[in-house]
Amino acid sequence: MLRKKARFLKVLGDETKLKILQSLLDEEVCSCHFIRITGRAQSTVSTHLRDLEREGILQSRRQGRNIFYRISDPRVYALFTLLGITRRKKTSARNRWDNVKKRIL
Repeated sequence: MLRKKARFLKVLGDETKLKILQSLLDEEVCSCHFIRITGRAQSTVSTHLRDLEREGILQSRRQGRNIFYRISDPRVYALFTLLGITRRKKTSARNRWDNVKKRIL
């Protein structure tokens, strides 16, 4: 029993994996977005996604050429709440444009 819990915590003990999971707190995300979100190489992201899916933390589905991931283990939400990790802030296109204008002007 403790071995499974230790494995669960070990697989989450990586900043890239936490970034991936944080991006999935609100919605299902296409694997193509994880490279931008994490700033890591495609091969590294693929390895992390495989580890998370193998552990039962993520589920995937294929839609055409894209693979979409979602969190399948409710313990992730509880752990993120405990750690104070919140959802990624989404900004609208209008807010992004306003931010760009502030930097330019």
